[in-house]
Amino acid sequence: MFCNRTLNMRSIRAIGFDMDYTLVHYDEVAWEERAYWHVLQALARKGHPVAGLRFDPMMFPRGLILDLARGNVIKANRFGYVTMAAHGTRVLPHDEQRREYAGVWVDLSEKRWELLNTLFSLSEACLYGQMVDLFDQGAIAGVADHAALYRLVKTTMDEAHLEGALKAEIIAAPERFVDLDPLLVQTLLDLKHAGKKLFLATNSEWHYTRAMMSWTFAPYIGGALDWRDLFDLVIVQSKKPAFFEQQRPFEEVVDDATTRPVAGPLQKGVVYKGGNALAVQEHFGCDGGEILYVGDHVFADVHISSQLRHWRTALVLRELECEVKAEREFAAQQHELDLLMAEKQRLDAEHAALRLALQRREHHQAMPSEVTLPPAGIQERLKALRAATDALDQRILPLVRKSGHIGHPVWGPLMRAGGDKSRLARKVERHADVYTSRVSNFLHLTPFGYLRAHRGSLPHDPPR
Repeated sequence: MFCNRTLNMRSIRAIGFDMDYTLVHYDEVAWEERAYWHVLQALARKGHPVAGLRFDPMMFPRGLILDLARGNVIKANRFGYVTMAAHGTRVLPHDEQRREYAGVWVDLSEKRWELLNTLFSLSEACLYGQMVDLFDQGAIAGVADHAALYRLVKTTMDEAHLEGALKAEIIAAPERFVDLDPLLVQTLLDLKHAGKKLFLATNSEWHYTRAMMSWTFAPYIGGALDWRDLFDLVIVQSKKPAFFEQQRPFEEVVDDATTRPVAGPLQKGVVYKGGNALAVQEHFGCDGGEILYVGDHVFADVHISSQLRHWRTALVLRELECEVKAEREFAAQQHELDLLMAEKQRLDAEHAALRLALQRREHHQAMPSEVTLPPAGIQERLKALRAATDALDQRILPLVRKSGHIGHPVWGPLMRAGGDKSRLARKVERHADVYTSRVSNFLHLTPFGYLRAHRGSLPHDPPR
């Protein structure tokens, strides 16, 4: 578990959970392949020439950004500067990417940009990139521009999720799509027995929630205990982020097709539809800082809940497990790279000082105090420095390339963009108090743990 803002679990009185990719983990390749297939069929029925397209789960990872103005997929650093880009499915060479985005700053509040917030974005991004290729070939009729193309893909994707065929397929064979976590039940029991109120708030429908939660929890719940016994409140079709923004009423779920108005206070054992976060807060008698919400959606789960309701937040980033493992395996090479870069910095500083010395001599000014060589000696030293720097670069370049491919063979680490934090990392840093790869990691923190954020680093801090 990684901490951006100090979190004392003893001060948390209620903990809410999203379901998809939070409590229920999917095999994202299997799930997204089927989502992609269903959308492809819908696009074909609309008359679009998509028969030859295939899902590539490695094309675009979570955390990238769609540029709807240009039909590009980009990676940006925390300041919003583009560090890498692809047009459609073609990754742009560095020089072309720099020309394309010279003077452009990514502001996610603008409609031009669309952040790939969750693992559910994998199929959407893949299909959008492929559709851009078709659009550029003139094969997509009735679509005005790249932004309209995205709306076509997004609308068709939403329809596939809502029409029921995709989720019916998941329900029929959950063993193909769900990765079970044997530590999850004990994690929730520890929290519950410590006096925390637990609630589920998911955007999924009741029939799907019931099936997925049953499959996920049943193998590890003993006796007569049911998964619903773990939760003090169960809310489906919450419509996040509106759940945090609006004061929508709760409805009581009677069965898969029927709801009725809520009479009286919220009760344990009843399944609710819709509702709002403020009512949940009042139901548990908590202020915002006493509620922790755990989800996988950077915007709908952690950004809005922290910004509007001032809830504490935990973001689930499943990809971290493989990425952290890869970073640890690269640690020795990273250490070598750090030493080489420190040597390069020393050579660059000496090179700059010698050039300044030559400039001052030309203008009959005092030489820098650190330069004692005569003019001929300066020229010889500059020549030697250039040769040493070139040789150093030959050793640095392969290590930099390897470092840039940790986590993803094309787009690199989830939370880094070059040597800086990625735009996604900045969002996580601002809105997620903690982030982790799975809910069961709370088992190691315990309900009484105290996560302290590291002292923030500043460029002028002395090296450690």
